Amino acid sequence: MDQTTARPETQHQSVTFAEGLTLDCGRHLGSLTIAYRTYGTLNPAKSNAILICHALTGDQYVAETNPETGKPGWWEQVVGPGRPVDTEKFFVICTNVLGGCMGTTGPRSQHDEHAGQPWGTDFPPVTINDMVRAQKRFIDHLEIGRLFAVVGGSMGGMQVLAWAALYPARVFAAVPVAAAAYHSAQNIAFHEIGRQAIAADPDFWAGRYWEHGVTPERGLAVARMTAHITYVSEAALTRKFGRKLQDTAQISALGDRFEVESYLQYQGSSFVRRFDANSYLTITRAMDLFDLSADYGGVLPSAFAGTKTRFLLVSFDSDWLFPTEQSRAIARALNHVAANVSFVEIKSDKGHDAFLLDEPDFHRTLRGFLAGCAEHAGLS
Repeated sequence: MDQTTARPETQHQSVTFAEGLTLDCGRHLGSLTIAYRTYGTLNPAKSNAILICHALTGDQYVAETNPETGKPGWWEQVVGPGRPVDTEKFFVICTNVLGGCMGTTGPRSQHDEHAGQPWGTDFPPVTINDMVRAQKRFIDHLEIGRLFAVVGGSMGGMQVLAWAALYPARVFAAVPVAAAAYHSAQNIAFHEIGRQAIAADPDFWAGRYWEHGVTPERGLAVARMTAHITYVSEAALTRKFGRKLQDTAQISALGDRFEVESYLQYQGSSFVRRFDANSYLTITRAMDLFDLSADYGGVLPSAFAGTKTRFLLVSFDSDWLFPTEQSRAIARALNHVAANVSFVEIKSDKGHDAFLLDEPDFHRTLRGFLAGCAEHAGLS
């Protein structure tokens, strides 16, 4: 069964580059499609563009209803008219990452060598740098010489750091939020649990599940449940659920007796309806491979040598997935090369996901930083 028959595709706004893209692994994609959304108006000088980089399970629908889920944009509290990233002042761009499943070239795209068939697990391994090079291709297409800012959290923050290292002259301001210069062994371990859950699902079929008219829903749901636990703090789970029982009439070893169990099962079941398993494998591996200092002899400050970019680093004190110390390490590296850097740790009990939630201190910090940069750049 053709994959498009198994799952109708949303027609996402996109642009295709026939010349393709050469990846870090040495493979060349014969064609590159970038799906994107924009908000606000690009000024005549093309100097007010902000690129938003999304996290692992995010997409390009930052500040509008997602056409596949019907849910609000994932960062509507941050991006929009009068918001910290004000679309009345800035032209906001967000692309679906390379390897994604919302219109950008990825495992669900047509295989270069097998017409009518998706890549599946044949899709080449990609890196965070590859994602950024694909984004740059799109920014070049828009004829934007320098981005006013690149902003993103988690994996999005990794992309921000890669932008600042690869193309410092193209980025006036960089805001990596709840991010790190490399993926830790613990984070890789959690990702591997998710990947193994997907691979163990009988409906995975070695990544060619579309041929059988199925998807590895159980494995993908477990992967999502495992990952979601890392996004929240113990305090947040205790506050929301504690040890509340959902059903005391029946006791089952595999039932969702506790409310927190039901919550995780909901997270898993809703995820499988919007995300492709092979994309999950591809993108989690890209995060695992990320090590910003690797191309600079293992010396992190060298990644930023001579940079003129202004940085705002943000962490959250309850984030154990990307703890504050990892942001401090980036700040120290930037200080070592005399970069313009500000760093703030936001107090929150919401864990890693705090950057996606209602955190007034974070929003005020981001708004103030962008306003200061805009004044310095002559945009205010």
